[in-house]
Amino acid sequence: MIDLTGKTALITGGSRGIGRATAILFARAGADVAITYQSRDKAALEVKEAVESLGRQCLVFKLDISEASGVRRTVEELIAARGRIDVLVNNAGIWTYLELGSGNARVWKETVEVDLDSVYYFTDAIVPHMKKQGQGCVINVSSTAGIRGEAFHSHYAATKGAINALTKSWAVELAPFQIRVNCVAPGWVDTDMCAGVFSDPQFRESVRQSIPLRRIPPPEDIAGPILFLASDLARHITGAIINVNGGSVLS
Repeated sequence: MIDLTGKTALITGGSRGIGRATAILFARAGADVAITYQSRDKAALEVKEAVESLGRQCLVFKLDISEASGVRRTVEELIAARGRIDVLVNNAGIWTYLELGSGNARVWKETVEVDLDSVYYFTDAIVPHMKKQGQGCVINVSSTAGIRGEAFHSHYAATKGAINALTKSWAVELAPFQIRVNCVAPGWVDTDMCAGVFSDPQFRESVRQSIPLRRIPPPEDIAGPILFLASDLARHITGAIINVNGGSVLS
């Protein structure tokens, strides 16, 4: 029932994890995709090959998403190549440790620039094109941390809470232009981002037990709701924050 044939989707952080799964799932639904990545050349190429094996086009952009000029240049290059951007998935992010009182302003600044500023940069650059098209879809990826907070990761939680607020604000602002803005908020996901902490079997099991559905999902389980929000099945949904966490955080 979901058919994105003729659509072009831009997915940030598309070389791994949720971004990779989303790019491939969108291609299966008929969309041409573009992904951004920062450093993993081989992984990005593998995503491109996977998408193209499905008969869809895949453009790959290597850039520092914390720089507004690079983001705007990437958007213009994509528009020049494809003529339109129908779906933007703001997925890219980092998850680092920060103890309050440590005085580590560098980690704070880096996380805010990558996890929050980039969301604004991409959306701000793409919205004028969506307005000209008379339609569009923006899907932000936040986190349960933005709802309940997260000790020693307060900087990460702060960016995700801000993304939730941006989603609601932009949804109302852009509705007159038929641009929908929604958000998917995952809990724990079995991705590279969590590989370090999940290397401890006891910790991994404790996480699994903390989730009411008793499973740590693969990234494909997050990509599914993102695809749904990009489809016509969600045409009357905007400003929503969909928790995808197995019941671990309910709001």
